[in-house]
Amino acid sequence: MAHNVAILGASGYTGAELIRLIAGHPDIHITALGADRKAGLEMSAVFPHLRHMALPRLQKREEMDLASVDLVFCALPHVTSQQVIPTLPSHLKVVDLSADFRLRDPADYETWYGQPHAALDLQKEAVYGLTEFYREDIRAARFVAGTGCNAATGLYSLLPLMDGALIDLEDIILDMKVGVSGAGRALKENLLHAELSEGWHAYATGGKHRHLGEFDQELSKAAGRPVAVHFTPTLVPANRGILSAAYVKGDATAIHSALSQRYAAEKFVEVLPLGEVPSTRHIRGSNLVHIGVSAERGGGRATVHAALDNLTKGSSGQALQNANLMLGLAEDAGLNLTPLFP
Repeated sequence: MAHNVAILGASGYTGAELIRLIAGHPDIHITALGADRKAGLEMSAVFPHLRHMALPRLQKREEMDLASVDLVFCALPHVTSQQVIPTLPSHLKVVDLSADFRLRDPADYETWYGQPHAALDLQKEAVYGLTEFYREDIRAARFVAGTGCNAATGLYSLLPLMDGALIDLEDIILDMKVGVSGAGRALKENLLHAELSEGWHAYATGGKHRHLGEFDQELSKAAGRPVAVHFTPTLVPANRGILSAAYVKGDATAIHSALSQRYAAEKFVEVLPLGEVPSTRHIRGSNLVHIGVSAERGGGRATVHAALDNLTKGSSGQALQNANLMLGLAEDAGLNLTPLFP
């Protein structure tokens, strides 16, 4: 039985990525596409690489017919999601790709996003969408809040190490190189080619990056005590991909063993042989995560690297993986994509 879905925010990068993934899905059909600023246009006019697909014309949200829709993907900007999702019919399952519902505590949301949360009742219902760690909750959920792409990359590296025996929880430094599509499609001066190319740019330094709220929430929950990582993201002149390096105090062999055991049954997460380092070029365009562990000189310290595609596994691929669970479909449906290379 095919399931009908709608995508709100279809004119952005994550919306287009959802369409690309669903094109190969055997059991999901796109029946409505929302994009207020580009309403009335064909998708081929917004994203010419999708012109070969038979897709609905873009519509304003209030014009969309959701009567026959089973699930809505909300690829809307932050803040907009918490205004729009409460107005959707209550029978719909929803996967939100924004930051609006990721933090369980409304006070944390206000701390990191600078304003009170506008949909507190719906926030209580949201399930955090890191699939490999909340699979059964997601399967039973009506509403799932997708993770931040940076947060997902770091959490895959660190969550299995939070029992307190493997690493020093007071000494975690997380360095992350991030592709520019993670900043969205809206025009921004600092993302112009002449501003961005031929240089790397650290940003949101000094504990200001909003994804720290997710790290605090998830790592502390897993550890059963407060855990605060030191996090520096760096914007690099690449379209896709995130490569993180978590510098930790612990035995590299034991860390590698713990990660290998935790992800042994996970289709989309692969732990590389000890000492091998992942690369974004080997996961680009796929729903895969590659994790590598290296021992540092002198012993007693290790680096845990992780690579994923921010638009796929870090956002739209994760959203589809969660939707598959919510609709009772095979979790990997539409997601068995070989990475693009070179």
